[in-house]
Amino acid sequence: MNVLVCLAVILFLLMRWIGGKKGTRSFLALFFNFGVVLIGFLFLTHPGINPIIFTVLACIVISCITLFYINEINSKTKIAFLSTMVTIGSLLLFIVLITKIAMIQGFGEEEVEELSVFSLYIGIDFAKLGAAVLIMAAIGAITDTAMAISSPMYEVFLHHPTISRKELFTSGLRIGRDILGTSANTLFFAFFGSYLGLILWFKEYSYSFGEIVNSKVFNTEMISILCTGIGVALVIPITSWIYAYFLVKK
Repeated sequence: MNVLVCLAVILFLLMRWIGGKKGTRSFLALFFNFGVVLIGFLFLTHPGINPIIFTVLACIVISCITLFYINEINSKTKIAFLSTMVTIGSLLLFIVLITKIAMIQGFGEEEVEELSVFSLYIGIDFAKLGAAVLIMAAIGAITDTAMAISSPMYEVFLHHPTISRKELFTSGLRIGRDILGTSANTLFFAFFGSYLGLILWFKEYSYSFGEIVNSKVFNTEMISILCTGIGVALVIPITSWIYAYFLVKK
């Protein structure tokens, strides 16, 4: 039994023990989402498929698995799903423009040496592929934040059914402010954790601050973090407003 199997078993036992049946569904959802991503990679290599459109469809499937399969179909998951789709739709044009303006598509000079033996003429628009990567990177954090807003808002309304729409919306924003700070830090340190080797590379080859900031690899990851952060910030008022409008009828 290798390390991956051992860690997977430990994770499953903990999720089953703490989360019960929902924990088991959460564990299985990891593999379902991985299957969607794997199938997505297979289709993205086809020259006739638009990577952006296919990624949006994959994000819809991932959101359905994450929200409806794990937490079942109810008002909280419906609003979280709707808010996620509105946020992704709002970000879509912005991400496409940022990808073209920043020219972050393709590979940086730190990566070209390892890929020099392969042909890059694969018939895929790397600009669209770069935008698809940014969209896929943002979907998890946006869905998580939308659910983290809708669930407490439902509890607030459940205990205070006479609350006004404006007060419920304000409560959602207050909840979102607490989540926003921790989410931004999570995204930031996830980058440094996964790219610690790149940082050591910069230090070993005595990169100046200007060279680091203008490095394509560094810029790609930072733009991904910033776009995801923008999506997390946008989904907070969107979820708060939609759910407040849905719960408070008058």
